[in-house]
Amino acid sequence: MKLPHPFSLRRLGRSTRSAFTLIEIMVVVAILGLVLSMGMPSMVRALRKEGMRKAVDDLLEACKAARSEAIMKAAPAELVFHPVDKTFEAPGFPSAKLPDNVSIDILGVNFIELEQSDLAKVKFYPNGTCDEFTIVIHSDQNEVRKITMDIVTALPDLEAIR
Repeated sequence: MKLPHPFSLRRLGRSTRSAFTLIEIMVVVAILGLVLSMGMPSMVRALRKEGMRKAVDDLLEACKAARSEAIMKAAPAELVFHPVDKTFEAPGFPSAKLPDNVSIDILGVNFIELEQSDLAKVKFYPNGTCDEFTIVIHSDQNEVRKITMDIVTALPDLEAIR
């Protein structure tokens, strides 16, 4: 029995390979482009830090930087606040300022309220502990956040009040 030549199957209309056509690929690319273009503004907004989100992230990072510095250097480190100016700084963390639309409601260190003072210092110790610290900030959009420090572990705890 004679076998047919491999090219003879194509002539009979029986292709052994299947593929996507150029039109199908272009439709898929167009749909992907449309979905990405619709989702891009919300993705950019989520990545950009503004207002309350920036304030909270900066405060948490400053607390963690001061804790790390105290442990790594085996010496106390301080997180320094200037409540009137709405600025703060810590070793290993650049000086930062709360955004204009965010203000400090409560700033307490060792159960003393210091939100109206010129200077407030929170000490972090090499054994991983810290002073008692609480700060409550609010934005002009009625967002209220409370950050407290666990005095045993010196880790910040964030609570959304509103």
